[in-house]
Amino acid sequence: MKIARTLLAALAVAAFAGAARAEEKEPFGRLSVDDVQKRLGDKGFFVYDNNMKESFDEGHVPHAKWLDYKDVKASDLPSDKNATLVFYCANEH
Repeated sequence: MKIARTLLAALAVAAFAGAARAEEKEPFGRLSVDDVQKRLGDKGFFVYDNNMKESFDEGHVPHAKWLDYKDVKASDLPSDKNATLVFYCANEH
């Protein structure tokens, strides 16, 4: 649970950093930590953890699926093109 809170905090930092660049056009939308938390487990809402597998095994956001960022295949993702996909990692970028 502590790791999940840390990861949610990392998402908040990323969202805050994005807000500082609000004037820049984003090709993708942004969700706040609260937005993600409210939608966890919803149909059509998928969360992917792109941290190292060991980090994922220690703890992750509830309902998140681990996905190796170096080896993402179409079959790893939902076929629904209208689904919301959230990717997170501990990286600051």
